[in-house]
Amino acid sequence: MDAEIFYVLVGAVVVAAIARWRGWPAPLLVTVVALAVSFLPFVPELRADGHLLLNLVLPPLLYSAALDVSFVGFRRSLPQIRRLGIWLVLITAIAVGLIAWWIFPDLGLPGALLLGAIVSPPDAVSAAAIGRKLGLPRRIMTVLSGESLINDATSLTLYRVFAAILAGATVSVWGGIWQFVVAVAVGVGIGLVFGVALHQLRMRISDPVVIGTFGLLAPFGAYAIAEHLNGSGVLAVVAMGLYVGFNAPRTDYTTRQQEKPIWLSADFLLESFVFAYIGLQLPRVVSDLGAESIGEILLLSGAVLVVVLIVRPLFIFPANAWANFQDRRRLARWDRGVESGEFQKRQKQSRRWGQYTPDELRTQIVRERMAGLQLTWKDNAVISWAGMRGVVTLATALAAADLATLDERASHAIVVVAFIVTVGTLLLQGLTLPMLIRRLGIASDVDHAEDEKALAAVKERSRTAGKAFLAEKRVEWERKYGEVDLSIFDAFAKRMTRVEKDTDEAQEVEDSVAKPSYDDLVALSKGWLQVRREILLEERDKGNLDEEVMRELIAAMDAEELAMDTRGATRPGERA
Repeated sequence: MDAEIFYVLVGAVVVAAIARWRGWPAPLLVTVVALAVSFLPFVPELRADGHLLLNLVLPPLLYSAALDVSFVGFRRSLPQIRRLGIWLVLITAIAVGLIAWWIFPDLGLPGALLLGAIVSPPDAVSAAAIGRKLGLPRRIMTVLSGESLINDATSLTLYRVFAAILAGATVSVWGGIWQFVVAVAVGVGIGLVFGVALHQLRMRISDPVVIGTFGLLAPFGAYAIAEHLNGSGVLAVVAMGLYVGFNAPRTDYTTRQQEKPIWLSADFLLESFVFAYIGLQLPRVVSDLGAESIGEILLLSGAVLVVVLIVRPLFIFPANAWANFQDRRRLARWDRGVESGEFQKRQKQSRRWGQYTPDELRTQIVRERMAGLQLTWKDNAVISWAGMRGVVTLATALAAADLATLDERASHAIVVVAFIVTVGTLLLQGLTLPMLIRRLGIASDVDHAEDEKALAAVKERSRTAGKAFLAEKRVEWERKYGEVDLSIFDAFAKRMTRVEKDTDEAQEVEDSVAKPSYDDLVALSKGWLQVRREILLEERDKGNLDEEVMRELIAAMDAEELAMDTRGATRPGERA
């Protein structure tokens, strides 16, 4: 079995690598190739425990996704994320469950609702990859990414409720709601505890290997403990990932540079394996159904696929229209003076708000409170069609197949339906989404314009803070080395933003009779970088700079610092 799993891993990675190279949807190609390979006579049957697979795959994938999500954007877009991640999943599960129960009565209503919970959560991995490639605006990317983090928790909570009903437990509507509330509270609490602990380790330990190892283990620990305490393991991992990702710029740059490729490789490996495993399993599951059931299962699969495709836009457009209506009513109340005192309150409490006139302040409040609601019909059309199912649906279906309370025919039906819905959405939506995006003409031009404006303000603040930093350091050098070395300081300070000149300047200093050393000059450069990082963090926290832009700028600064450390390690007399 160990050799067989290794062969599956290697084969899946090779096929996925070819797909990435050619620009094809990797999950779809891996599944199709695995399905074709499964018909070869010499390919052995591969079995794995569904719950074990779910527990091994879900925590790292969710944690990796949460690390990359902008917490500021997530908070601003929370109204849509909450609607899509909770209410849409619930409505989809109920709609699918009722249709499945009508077409395939052998499932029973709890089993049909269990199937609905399994196929209800979309996976944003494919949609996000397409969106990044075609330049979707960040407002859409944030909603899709945030939805994929929340909807898994809702889906798995519903899965747990319906599985308990299948096992004979009595669960009322209020009991289900209470179970969801407990799952959210316990899951988020455990996740924040793990997030704070991991962040403190990252701040205090400079060894990126040790920190990377803890980072790999932490998602599994948070998930397992939260589930053991009847909480949501998904929300525990998501909360931890959001906290660690938000505070990542405050840690050592070596930690950031090492963890990124680690998680990209882990995601690539796990997703490739799950899709390959499902492709290898499908022929056995279909054969176990028997010829008499194949037609009924195909009808059920087609109906469920149609339902998940239709329910999403039917929910998104009315829900967005209702939210915008409520916001217009709220603005009307503000205009009538119901909340007019908030302007003065803001101006008194915040220097940032004090610089605006009442009309300007009203615009800022509207932008702050409603930023997540400003989606056009084109944005909603893209979000409506970005409902591809993925790893979570497949892994949960495999876990459901192992439930002792489901008969063999029902469990096989669930796996087949989950497989067809996943592949169907990847084919229908995944292959046509790029065409839809191009046809609607949605691009991130607005993001670029806003970024340029924000960056101009950040650069101005950086100049001011940099001058203050250099003035302070100049006084320190004057006390430490005397007037004779200030010309060296001034010459080096002019080149502060041109790191490639540091080595030559430092060598001149070291060869002269002056006291400042190469380490002094490197420390000056690193201090300059730290000042710039702090400015970026402040602007991010105030909401003036998008987090994605901030991360790109900090990544460039990390590269500068790595270059300085690399040159220092290779200088004569400093080699190991």
